[in-house]
Amino acid sequence: MRRVLTSVAVVALGLCAAGARTLRADNRLAPKGPDEDGTKPALVKIAGEGLMDSHAFQYLTELSDDVGSRVTGTPGERKAEEWGMAKMKAIGLENVHAEKYQIWRGWTRGTAQAELLEPVRRPLHVDAMGWTGSTRAEGAEGEVVTANLFNIDEEIKNAPKYSGKIVLVVLQGTPKKNVDSLFAIYGDFLKAAGKAGALAVIGGQAGSKASGMNLTHTGILGFDADFAIPVLSMTAEDQGQLERYVESGKKVRVRCNVQNTFTNGPVETANVVGEIRGRENPEQVLVVGAHLDSWDLSEGATDNGTGSASVLGSAEAIVRSGMRPRRTIRFVLFTGEEQGLDGSFAYVRQHRAEMPNHLGNLVLDSGQGLVKEYQLGGRDDLVESFQPFVEALSAIRKISVNDKVDSGTDTLPFSMNGLPGINMDQDSPEYKYTHHSAADALDAVKPEVLAENATLMAMTAFWIADRPERFAAPWPAERTAKMLREQGQYEMLKAFHLWPFGDLGEEKKGKE
Repeated sequence: MRRVLTSVAVVALGLCAAGARTLRADNRLAPKGPDEDGTKPALVKIAGEGLMDSHAFQYLTELSDDVGSRVTGTPGERKAEEWGMAKMKAIGLENVHAEKYQIWRGWTRGTAQAELLEPVRRPLHVDAMGWTGSTRAEGAEGEVVTANLFNIDEEIKNAPKYSGKIVLVVLQGTPKKNVDSLFAIYGDFLKAAGKAGALAVIGGQAGSKASGMNLTHTGILGFDADFAIPVLSMTAEDQGQLERYVESGKKVRVRCNVQNTFTNGPVETANVVGEIRGRENPEQVLVVGAHLDSWDLSEGATDNGTGSASVLGSAEAIVRSGMRPRRTIRFVLFTGEEQGLDGSFAYVRQHRAEMPNHLGNLVLDSGQGLVKEYQLGGRDDLVESFQPFVEALSAIRKISVNDKVDSGTDTLPFSMNGLPGINMDQDSPEYKYTHHSAADALDAVKPEVLAENATLMAMTAFWIADRPERFAAPWPAERTAKMLREQGQYEMLKAFHLWPFGDLGEEKKGKE
């Protein structure tokens, strides 16, 4: 308790010590922080509630242990929706409801087994990648041949050589494409290999090798992508042995049996929504979110139970403080993130008419570590305005701010609509082990870290929603397209058929 009380005192002092300059050297008004814009007293109260009386870890414990894994469209995920709505109502949020939408196809994990037959015999440790298919009921046995991810275009052209084989994806030489482009074309390779008659593919997300000791990592292999061929993640230890055998010229044979189930058509899911209505401009909305869905090799605690618990914890801190912001804060637990940001894309579609009144969204989805950086989703015009707020947090921890776009979480649809999709990036060095693996469990999360992150989310959300000046309005399409190109997002979005802007934002070449 002493440490918590000290933390709250330090927070209050830090907020009070924020800079008081009003003019810059160029005589323009300097951006205002909490000490100058009138938000400081409310933020101090929110900080106290968040740090001294946090229930974020309790929420995460319930989500992890009582609900469990939450693959989109499954009974576990629907149970999580009901749980999320019950928590929002208990916290005291307004307009709590589920916003239903459909994903293209449902999937359920079955069994995945593999055995090395030659040159030695022993079991292999594998798990199926999400939305991938099955072997024959009796399994499949074949010689192992390699495919080089870094030469993937040629491998696609030569796909017939994989007929009747088990394909082991390796990384050899220098990549000819960036990571996002490799991820996109990997799906084309899987389709080509399946059409050619390959029995199975050993190669996790984008063909990368698993991280950690004896861990596999599941996941989707594209945006709304499914594949008839079985695709397996294998532990790095087992995969390394197979690679050594093949490189030395030894004949390698493997038997595998993979049984998964697809639905015959679309399945229903829903985002969970609750609000704190604004006292002056309730029509203006800041979305605060995280994804509720998870993978199923463990509890989904770090991906993204921590984010979901932070959303609920942040809402609770604001409600209990008694402070009501000028504008509406809408808390959203998205589903379908793991299948291609489906929930956040659905939100943007369903609220299209409201988007001009949105201020942006704020998301936490980077594992179990402390917040280290605010990434403003391409809005370089907002970095200077955000800096005084970041400086006011210096007593809690040093946090930086930049305009980076994070395309791997639910910020992207908002950035694509010209709004600041703000990612609360975290210092999570162990996330590479827990990410989509059997280690994604409650034991990986520290309660004090989760409480601090939830509190920072609450303070950030309230400051954006309550400051006298509107924080942001959407950019027009031309400016948004130019920003996304400059941020290196064009190739990835185009490859996954997500680029909506045509030639907008393209740099015009001068006449010769």
